[in-house]
Amino acid sequence: MSADKRIPVTEETHKELHELKDPGQTYDDLLQDLARQRRREELENRFRDIEEADSEDLTALEDV
Repeated sequence: MSADKRIPVTEETHKELHELKDPGQTYDDLLQDLARQRRREELENRFRDIEEADSEDLTALEDV
C-alpha cells in the first residue's frame, strides 16, 4: 500500500501517536483504530442520552 495523503502533525502529536502505536502497526492502522473508537464512543453517548432522556422528551415511533 502506498501513502496517498500526508497529514502534517506537530512533533508532540507525532510522539504521542508513536507511543500509542503497537509494534508492527502502521500509522494508518492506528488512525483507523482511533477513528473507529471515536465513532463507537459517540454512538454510546447518543444511546446513553436517549436512555437518560425523560420519556416526555421522546417522540413515539408511530408519530415519526
